[in-house]
Amino acid sequence: MASRLKSPPPEPEPIEQEIDNGEGARMSFWEHLEELRQRLFKAVLALVLGTVVGIAVATPVLEYLQQPYGRPFTVLGPTGGVVAYFRVALLVGGIIAIPVITYQLLAFVIPGLTHKERRFLTLSTPPITILFLIGVAFAWYVLIPPALGFLEGFQPTLFKPEWTADLYLGFVTSLLFWMGVAFETPLIFFVLSILGMVTARPLLKNWRIAVVGAAAAAAVITPTVDPVNMLLVMGPLMVLYLLSILLVVIGSRMNRAEPVG
Repeated sequence: MASRLKSPPPEPEPIEQEIDNGEGARMSFWEHLEELRQRLFKAVLALVLGTVVGIAVATPVLEYLQQPYGRPFTVLGPTGGVVAYFRVALLVGGIIAIPVITYQLLAFVIPGLTHKERRFLTLSTPPITILFLIGVAFAWYVLIPPALGFLEGFQPTLFKPEWTADLYLGFVTSLLFWMGVAFETPLIFFVLSILGMVTARPLLKNWRIAVVGAAAAAAVITPTVDPVNMLLVMGPLMVLYLLSILLVVIGSRMNRAEPVG
């Protein structure tokens, strides 16, 4: 019997990395990079426009931030006032641009959402922004007054407080910004739960680690070494952790894992 010649197996087709955009279509790797570029452009544009508004209102904001200090700022260099002015303008611009930046970040990180889930994400952006503003307000009205009092009254016989505009505003604006970011902690857990990377059970089980983490974060954020201000930061962080668990439950329900096989 003559042996049959077997045809060579077909060559495998080149595999191109594709990403689901949530509407049945597929995005190639380069298209995904293009989407990243577009979303970064929109986020930066929102920050620039917000900073323009911040420049227009920087003077009254500076006067408001100056109230806890109670006297004119000291400027040590010819550009010190300009740097302080634009630092405040950038802070105002960042606060204004937070909703746009948050939405662009989430829309890029979780592209596989359905239309219903994207609608829920859009409706969640205002509460996320409110969380940031609550964090800023908490830092300004609750944390900064005792912190400045402690720093200004520290060893008054040895140190005379004469704070420069650059150092004072850098200290205040950094504290305001990072407390606002800290209050967005539930957002981080919400995104991770949608991606299927975290569930509520481990968060409840590892509450001791959360306490240690909140204490470490409070030590970094708190500008003073006294335990009172540290507890003022740590308390809200633990409340935000509990809120994160609630949002993880909601995000886990939104997660639609496809069956394997």
